[in-house]
Amino acid sequence: MATDHIRYDVLARDALRGVLRRVLADAAEHGLPGEHHFYITFLSTAEGVKLSPRLLAQYPEEMTIILQHQFWDLVVTEEKFEVGLSFGGIPERLNVPFAAVTRFLDPSAPFDLQFDASDAVAEKPEPKVPAVPAAAPLPVPAATPAAEGSDDEPPKPSEGAEVVRLDRFRKK
Repeated sequence: MATDHIRYDVLARDALRGVLRRVLADAAEHGLPGEHHFYITFLSTAEGVKLSPRLLAQYPEEMTIILQHQFWDLVVTEEKFEVGLSFGGIPERLNVPFAAVTRFLDPSAPFDLQFDASDAVAEKPEPKVPAVPAAAPLPVPAATPAAEGSDDEPPKPSEGAEVVRLDRFRKK
């Protein structure tokens, strides 16, 4: 198979991110037309993402925001967007590079763009891990006794994110 020296995949991804940038820029300048509203999912720990420590603790990996009725000060640049939103009655300012976005959805159109999460991860440099000397023994966790009456049941996964009905945010 021939090698793709042009990198069509990168060109297509960048073009689709351009669609996202253009739609958000139009919304920043003119507001949302008609019934349009946007769901934007992004990696909360990708390079350049700025969230409050409270939001980062709540959404340590991925976060989805909705731009519909209650957002303010949407600013769009070539590389990122910034927006004000309220979470639990507390106003927050988010700063999200386009490279961190994994999904953009406008359900009123319907229009859906999905980006590979590895694109955003690839933008972030690998953290440097200090080298462990070869002679240093690695700690071994002690075995924990099984809970009484567990019959060797596998541990239950920790609770995930809270599920919220979107109707709660819509104007009536």
